Amino acid sequence: MNPVVGLDVSKGESQVQAYLDKGKPYRKGFKVSHTLEGLKELFDFLEEVKGKTG
Repeated sequence: MNPVVGLDVSKGESQVQAYLDKGKPYRKGFKVSHTLEGLKELFDFLEEVKGKTG
């Protein structure tokens, strides 16, 4: 697998979309706020992707 995580960063929040492999999106894209809670949500999501892809 070749996982990729895209971040569209803007003021106050970022849009996140992950792909496990080319053309295979993982879950729906979502927004995270630029707060400790939002960054924790992003970190947890990245750990989830890491667990799926090794």
